[in-house]
Amino acid sequence: EIIYISETDENYKMTCVSMGNPHAVVFMDDVENLQIEKIGPYFENHCRFPNRTNTEFVKVIDRNNVQMRVWERGSGITKACGTGACASAAAAVAAGICTGGEEIVVQLDGGKLYINMDTENVITMTGPAEKICECEV
Repeated sequence: EIIYISETDENYKMTCVSMGNPHAVVFMDDVENLQIEKIGPYFENHCRFPNRTNTEFVKVIDRNNVQMRVWERGSGITKACGTGACASAAAAVAAGICTGGEEIVVQLDGGKLYINMDTENVITMTGPAEKICECEV
């Protein structure tokens, strides 16, 4: 699906995926230099997504490795997103970029997640978890 962002006067090809929450996966050649803080809010609040969306910007490295940066709805830029990594892997398999049934390494700003989508479309994710803060409410 193509989405037009009037603020940047550009069309973006995206794959919409639900992981129980909405994701717009955009494959691109360069995610490191992407000004995600500028483009992310336009995706999140686009009229195409009345309940807003998470957006994953994904660079394919090879058939088993992708690099992903994420804009999470309501949070902005985050270092990692498990559902976003799963959505990105599912979109890559659906597009024939990656192979289902094989581990896909998703490299995020906060580390690596390992995603496998089997032939029954069941997705499993493994990776580290770290405590990043503690608070009381």
